[in-house]
Amino acid sequence: AVVSTQSTGNVLCHGIPNTRKLRSGDIISIDVSIYYGGVFGDCCSSVAVGGETDVAGHRLIAASKRATLAAIEACRPGARFNVIGNAIGEIASEEGFSISKEFIGHGIGSYFHGPPEVYHYPNTGNQHVMRPGMVFTIEPILMEGRDAMVILSDGWTAVSADCKRSAQFEHTIVITRDGSEILSPHR
Repeated sequence: AVVSTQSTGNVLCHGIPNTRKLRSGDIISIDVSIYYGGVFGDCCSSVAVGGETDVAGHRLIAASKRATLAAIEACRPGARFNVIGNAIGEIASEEGFSISKEFIGHGIGSYFHGPPEVYHYPNTGNQHVMRPGMVFTIEPILMEGRDAMVILSDGWTAVSADCKRSAQFEHTIVITRDGSEILSPHR
């Protein structure tokens, strides 16, 4: 089974595909979840429709991808989970973007959402330690505006409260004996 959501413009995540026409320059995040052979996988990429957007849009997409990869790079046995949010926060701050605190990464495997909780913003509270074999997602949402969101009347779609754009990249990773490995390779 495969499930996909599309989030365009100020939709942070969980955008339900609809009849809205995409325009060249829109930023769209496509989140794909799969269940195969008894396990779940989860990934997301953001792109500019038509490959073109304004300079700020390209910066937002690039910073989101760079923050996700920096967080993955920080993952290894013995590391505390707060290194993920700290790595993302460093890049978001230097690029002038905020981070959605409402949505977190999660453990994944034979279940879709479970422990550990993975915070994508700087924090000192998540002191759990990574161990080989742990599988979880890293999926920060970087935002042009402030970190505030609203859930639409469908009870599912999350939008930025100030109507500013966002971008998200997500990978499912496993902690290995000497680092981490991406299980959901994509652009």
